[in-house]
Amino acid sequence: MHSTSLNHEPLIGHVTNAAHQPDLVGNCFPVADEIDVAACPTTGRVPEGLRGSFVRNGPNPLFEPIGRYSILDGDGMLHAVDFGAEGVSYRNRWVRSRGLLAEVAHGAAIYPGLGNVMEFPDRALTGGAGPVKNPANTHIIEHAGRRLALWEGGLPTEVTRDLDTVGEYDFGGRLRGPMTAHPRLDPRTGEMVSFGYSLFQPYLRYDLVEADGTLSHSVAIDLPVPVMIHDIVMTEHHAVFLESPYVFDLANLGTGPLVRWMPERGARIGVIPRRGTAEELRWFDIEPGHVQHFWSGWADGDRIEFHGCRYDDPDFGIDNTTPLEERSAQDRTAMPARFWVDLAAGSAGWEPMDDLEGDFNRINPDFDGVRVRYLYMSGFTERSRHLGDFDAVVKYDDVTGERTIWSAGPTGHVGESVFAADPDGTAEDDGWLLNAVYYDDRDTTDLVVLDARDVASGPIATVHLPRRMPFGFHANWFAEVTS
Repeated sequence: MHSTSLNHEPLIGHVTNAAHQPDLVGNCFPVADEIDVAACPTTGRVPEGLRGSFVRNGPNPLFEPIGRYSILDGDGMLHAVDFGAEGVSYRNRWVRSRGLLAEVAHGAAIYPGLGNVMEFPDRALTGGAGPVKNPANTHIIEHAGRRLALWEGGLPTEVTRDLDTVGEYDFGGRLRGPMTAHPRLDPRTGEMVSFGYSLFQPYLRYDLVEADGTLSHSVAIDLPVPVMIHDIVMTEHHAVFLESPYVFDLANLGTGPLVRWMPERGARIGVIPRRGTAEELRWFDIEPGHVQHFWSGWADGDRIEFHGCRYDDPDFGIDNTTPLEERSAQDRTAMPARFWVDLAAGSAGWEPMDDLEGDFNRINPDFDGVRVRYLYMSGFTERSRHLGDFDAVVKYDDVTGERTIWSAGPTGHVGESVFAADPDGTAEDDGWLLNAVYYDDRDTTDLVVLDARDVASGPIATVHLPRRMPFGFHANWFAEVTS
């Protein structure tokens, strides 16, 4: 554990966007304060069985950025919407990383963004906070009684249920490098299937964490170059990677993007037994493509199948040479695809599922690692929007092929849906989807509750949040513990 001072003093933001950076306009502009609101107004009827917390993580810079700003750079801010018997409440808190607290002490930003990640700040300013800030801005999970705010470039950051920061967590010194923002939690065994990629060797490490929180198994995986691997697939007995040719090019810093699409390098799928060794890892060549987020995977005999949204040629814009007033990300979006590996034949492949563009893929987490029928996605019905600016919630039935959509309309901007199971339900889709939707015509955010069985009918309840929730990344549902 790397302890962070439990600084509970409220923080006040200082961002003005004087440089007119595109990743700081509209709903990407940060909120400037931390609040607690005991009662949020709602319309519709909140289901009786919906008891727990929706928590969303995302970038919310505290200080005016140094140089070019990307949405990947901002300080993590957690937003919690709690559903209880007495009503719905809200609170938000910055993740008080060591780097952010060094900046608070200095009174201004110290750390540059990812586009200048190798330009380390003066140690006289950072002190013991380290040369790279871990903003913990991407995801929030709970495992073995710990809530962890995640950023794939560093260690997890432990937070409390009240969103206070405890500090970076390294599993008792067993985590030897960064940890993904997308570990897989096995609902049957309680294990956490995880990994971390790095700009330096070993470029990939596979980790398994037991149900009690012990990191028991770690494997260094030899890759020829450092690549971005954002998500992992889990079956009951395997972990599965997609090594795409989205390559980190440190030599390119200062002259172009940090990450480059290099399809000439090829792509491959790696399969390792859940507790396997590096020697047991098998690779299968596949047509070059990139997936940020998978739905789920499962094995049927020697055949492994999984779904994800596939990019032909991604460009997420980690490029400090783009002028500040211009967007560096390109609007190359992903489409749903089905992947397969035949372990006996030694082959792999993929096929498109749909031509609707989207991402932020989620399922009922009780079905992660086994055959899943219902797939949920944030998608586009209006394709004039930028990468990540979704306007619809999409449900796929992988058995019938049916697709149903709820659109938030021309002024609505949807985030990632999370599945909250109905405690009285029995079917895979018995539950609700929760999604934070920003409406630009009134500059407010609503948390909408959709019936997961009937997404197209729209919200059955809407929580009107007291603060706009800026554009963010991933969320989770933490059900109320009743026993």
